[in-house]
Amino acid sequence: MARKSFKIKIIIPTVLILVALVVTLNIFLSVRFSALSDTLINEKLITNINSLNLYLDNSIAASRAAAVSMALNPAAITGIRERNTDELLRLFTPTHDLYHINYYTICDSEGVVLARTHEPGNFGDSVLSQQNIQDALAGKVSTYFEEGTVVKVSLRTGSPVYDTDNTLIGVVSAGIRFDSNSAVEQLKDLLNAEVTIFFGDTRIYTTITRDGHSIAGTTLDPRIAEIVITNKQEYSGGAEILGEKYSTFYKPLLNARGEAFAVFFLGTPEAGVMAASNKSIRDGITLGLCGLIVSIVLLFVIISSISKPITRLSGDMDRIAGGNLNIDINVKGDDEIGHLARSFQKVADTISKLHKEINVMIGEHEKGNTDYSLNTEEFRGDYKTLAFSVLKFASFGMRDQLTGIPNRRSFDHRLSWEWKQASSEKTPVSLLIIDIDRFKSYNDAYGHQQGDIALQTVAKIAGQSIRQSIDFIARLDGDEIIVLLPAADSEGAMGIAEKIRAEIGETMIPCAELGALQVTVSIGASTQIPSPGKPVDSLISAADSALYRAKETGRNRVVFSGDAGSSM
Repeated sequence: MARKSFKIKIIIPTVLILVALVVTLNIFLSVRFSALSDTLINEKLITNINSLNLYLDNSIAASRAAAVSMALNPAAITGIRERNTDELLRLFTPTHDLYHINYYTICDSEGVVLARTHEPGNFGDSVLSQQNIQDALAGKVSTYFEEGTVVKVSLRTGSPVYDTDNTLIGVVSAGIRFDSNSAVEQLKDLLNAEVTIFFGDTRIYTTITRDGHSIAGTTLDPRIAEIVITNKQEYSGGAEILGEKYSTFYKPLLNARGEAFAVFFLGTPEAGVMAASNKSIRDGITLGLCGLIVSIVLLFVIISSISKPITRLSGDMDRIAGGNLNIDINVKGDDEIGHLARSFQKVADTISKLHKEINVMIGEHEKGNTDYSLNTEEFRGDYKTLAFSVLKFASFGMRDQLTGIPNRRSFDHRLSWEWKQASSEKTPVSLLIIDIDRFKSYNDAYGHQQGDIALQTVAKIAGQSIRQSIDFIARLDGDEIIVLLPAADSEGAMGIAEKIRAEIGETMIPCAELGALQVTVSIGASTQIPSPGKPVDSLISAADSALYRAKETGRNRVVFSGDAGSSM
């Protein structure tokens, strides 16, 4: 059979590995960049949601401040008493910017409009249908999202106006409207996101355009309308608007009757992020291919320089494999190949010596001298035996002999390592301390041997209830079992703790005299995110304090840190 070239056998697998690495790296970077893009989009959406809610809260405060302040203005009271529309317009209109509102509606005690600052010529009609007016005529200051005959979607605060003799003579209603181009454009500048106002399920004002034209007049996706309008719930996530994908947030505006009559929309198109992601992928592929070509050329040069001595060394090893142990390997040098040649020479010498010793031992045994044995101290095989013995001893020293699980020393090493990892990655670490309830009384009543069986059973159940490839269980002093839960938050830790507690409580422990017995456990749980300077002992102390409270409050329960936890 023809022998393959050493260079080919190294270059082809290495090239394949490099190709796999380049492909894997590009896939990894693509996935990470995509995940990062999603994270940035989500964080931006969350920021926009918070900003929108803050904007609405500020709008409520501004509306109430304007309505209440102007209702107490003596000149305004006089204008309302005298039903002087011109005077009211003169007084109220300049205060729009002062209170950051858009309009006032002033009416008398019968709900008849005396003046509208947003439509000075439109007055004399009734606004009793508006809830903020009704509340104000009943003597109450109230704020609602409402629709009106002139303004379809706005925030309105109604404040009662009292004459000098404390007679209710009218209402000042201050409003901030959202149904205008200026309103949505202002919010777009503020939030750096596309903004839309829906009246019902129809877009009445929006910053989204197609081919240079606003998409106002189009309707909301029926699936989202069901959530936001019918079920009156906020919706956030991906949505498609006229064929384009957006990261979106929809907020229903509820009127005084609890009806979702309008909807706020915030959205960020994903096309720009996807374009940047695709460009990064293309750049990564190009860079990877260039690096691959350079690596192959360098690899060929390097392998060519080392193939000759390896070929000679291979010939020498073939002779050794053929049974010629008395050979002088003809490869010199102080580099790795020279070192490898000397190592092979030592192997040949050792095998030759071992062969001779075995022959001597066989000869002695044939003579009847069965006490003769090899002098193993002369061979490197003792290093393996020594390593195995050390490993066995170390294993014995790191494991609890009763329960078969790791001991406190092993736990301390693991906890220190996990704490450093979590501190670096900013992830939580959870801890459970499990203690058998009234274990001393159990031992006194049934004997220490039965107590050992109970402890072994508890350790076994706890070990089966944890995440096998992640979590770590160990025995502390006495009857305490400790469970370390890396990357587990408080909710996950409580779930595992409750599972352990319930399964132990339902398990009957074998007893030679009584057939079976039952024990319960109390569990203290704690979760922390490590930070620089924060001692690892704080996690144990928190769990220990929680265990103490579990014992104090009745046993057979789980208590989380300083909280009440859950119990059965």
